[in-house]
Amino acid sequence: MYLLVSLTDVVQIHPTDFNKPGYRAIEDFINAKYADKVIHKVGLCVAFHSIISTSEGLIGHGTGIVNVNVDFRLIVFRPFKGEIVSAIITNAAPQVGIVLSHDFFEDVVVPPETLFQDTRWDRDENGTELFIWYQKAADYDEPTPYYFDRAEKCLYRVEEEQWTDLSPQKQKPHSQFADQGDDLEGRRPPYLIRGSMMLSGLGPTLWWSTDEIDGPDDDVDGDVDMDAQP
Repeated sequence: MYLLVSLTDVVQIHPTDFNKPGYRAIEDFINAKYADKVIHKVGLCVAFHSIISTSEGLIGHGTGIVNVNVDFRLIVFRPFKGEIVSAIITNAAPQVGIVLSHDFFEDVVVPPETLFQDTRWDRDENGTELFIWYQKAADYDEPTPYYFDRAEKCLYRVEEEQWTDLSPQKQKPHSQFADQGDDLEGRRPPYLIRGSMMLSGLGPTLWWSTDEIDGPDDDVDGDVDMDAQP
């Protein structure tokens, strides 16, 4: 989910930062420029990791700014294809699918066609619209509904990355579906993850809880032999 990438950039140290140790001034510049931003085809920058090497500082004429060529490492968020990742359901729409959040990254969507078979956009007993998976067992006439409730922790599988090269002036915070009033289909984030929930074990983790599967009634009947050896 997290990668260590190496980059090269020109770090500018302003005279107001001359009171800082050189390493600290360089780190502050890199954090301010890259932290919480998406680098195209690289990922979402989470934090500065370390400095690999630096050049001699050159003082700019008339400004006093020191320019330093720096090779450094960043920690980036970029799950690989096929990885199973945990997230929280934040929103949903029948055309878009289920929207997920990692707290610091919210541009994750699971389209309707990658949900379990027999999943429909429907209303629950409270009248709330959401996706519901209707699982029909052989022993029952009526299928059992399983709800994709908001704020529910779930697991999804990464299927595809979608990159949009935006200029700095056009970039918006990486929250494709942050507000209820947003057009869920019209936003174009710089980095979008498309996932799936169509395999056993995926979806809300509550569905697959051992408490739900192996309840007290599922214990083996009969007396226990206390003298039995392990």
